Amino acid sequence: MFRWYTCAVAIVLALMSALVYGVSDYVGGRNSRRFSPITLSWVSELTMLMAFGLSIPLLVDGGPSSRVVWWSIVGGLSGSLGVLGLYAALARGNMTVVAPITGVVSAGLPVVVGLVLGERPAPLAVAGIVLAVVAVALIGGVVGATRQQISASTIMVAALVGGAFGMLFIAYSQAGQDGDLWPLLLSRLGGVPLLSIAYLVARRRGAIEPLTGGVFRPAIAIGVMVGTANGLYLLSTHSGLLSIVAVIVSLYPASTIMLAIALDHERASRSQLGGMTIAAVAVAAITLGS
Repeated sequence: MFRWYTCAVAIVLALMSALVYGVSDYVGGRNSRRFSPITLSWVSELTMLMAFGLSIPLLVDGGPSSRVVWWSIVGGLSGSLGVLGLYAALARGNMTVVAPITGVVSAGLPVVVGLVLGERPAPLAVAGIVLAVVAVALIGGVVGATRQQISASTIMVAALVGGAFGMLFIAYSQAGQDGDLWPLLLSRLGGVPLLSIAYLVARRRGAIEPLTGGVFRPAIAIGVMVGTANGLYLLSTHSGLLSIVAVIVSLYPASTIMLAIALDHERASRSQLGGMTIAAVAVAAITLGS
């Protein structure tokens, strides 16, 4: 009974993380029409660095182990590389192709790694994981993607972006095994330098606008949401299997789409609505099988 309770708590935390990730993506997508995505990400990353830099040392007793430092930096680098890869994909104009491939890879990679590390989910939970991966693909728009010619370079970019986000989930899971919050701060040591370099290079090339006061409010909001989502996911890894919590977090596009439907009156495709239904079934199967 206690084991089922702890697994259920991990699943709830992962769902909350997915919800907040999705909301942050919606806010970021809306504001990227006004500001450069690189600028938004850079300022939001600095926001997380300052917030966690002030709070984590006060909340955690003792310093981090070398294992936590290493995996945290890997996670920060992976997340920032994933963000920059998405910008490259957006510049190609192939996001309807990239989204499903990225989603499947980012959901599937932690499952494979978890199984290699010895995780053995129950059969019902395994069925839920498979359904969740299918749901990620459908929510990302896999049906629309099949109507387009997919180049090898686009597939490569999508796979690399998905691998980067999948590696972020894996790194946080490994760093969080000690049960503290240091990875939230230390991962910024990997993310801030990379995004700072990207911002400075883009500014020198004149590819983005000068930093203005208007960008701070949405960027700080995004930073708060991403930091919260990271924290919820990190907590979910303390008691949940990587192969389960990572694939649940990968369902985050569902909340982005629901916000777009509710606030922007956009229409979801039948495949996306079907994907959300399958996602609900997947979560139920994973919960009951845990």
